[in-house]
Amino acid sequence: MIGHKGRLYQIISLRSIQQNRALVTLKGCLVSTIFLDRDGVINENRADYVKSWNEFHFLPGSREAIARLTRAGHRLVVCTNQAGVARGMLSVETVHEIHRRMVDAIGEMGGKIEKVYFCPHGKEEDCPCRKPRPGMLLRARDELGLDVHDAVFIGDSMSDIRAGLAAGIHTVLVLSGLGLEQLRTYHHEANGPFRISLNLKHAAELILNGSYIPTEKQSSLERACYSFLGLTEHMDSLLPLQDQELDHFWPGLG
Repeated sequence: MIGHKGRLYQIISLRSIQQNRALVTLKGCLVSTIFLDRDGVINENRADYVKSWNEFHFLPGSREAIARLTRAGHRLVVCTNQAGVARGMLSVETVHEIHRRMVDAIGEMGGKIEKVYFCPHGKEEDCPCRKPRPGMLLRARDELGLDVHDAVFIGDSMSDIRAGLAAGIHTVLVLSGLGLEQLRTYHHEANGPFRISLNLKHAAELILNGSYIPTEKQSSLERACYSFLGLTEHMDSLLPLQDQELDHFWPGLG
């Protein structure tokens, strides 16, 4: 016969299982922390940098993806290079203002960004926090007490991939933003395996399905991308992927 404490323990255990069910991957691990790049992942890239809130435009589905990951129990942190500060194109105060508004707008959709880290330095300054070096990720880990045992970093550049791998974190390259061009030009710079997704919405689906860890079996998107790398003059190598499934993640692609 189970006593009162035994029943209470069973209830708490059941609730814990239910809350974490969405986090259980195919290998039985929990993805507790997700690092996000900003430009090209959450919002649109600009060649001249995002210099004000008026120039900040969310990519379709990015806020919803963050909200979904938040509801699943993940901790989300943004790590972004902002060399426009070093070039005198915007101030540190403006960057903070943009991030405050970004976090508030994401919160309106039910998402939570725990903290935004950014590096204001230029490439020539050789700053340890500037990606592809892992300084921002490691600082976030230490300051926030993050579990990075099975963490994921989602970015649209090879500097993101390299930073994540250097920190011992699983990585996902999104093709939104600079992703496709970065994959074509700099894929050889990656010092380890990584997943490829269309955008943040698609990457969130990979995480929630437990498909974020690279395996020998490539997805149809990854096969098409690597085929594209061998036939760079033929953009139509991606055409077979323009079906209903991918249109779900990238509306209008098909």
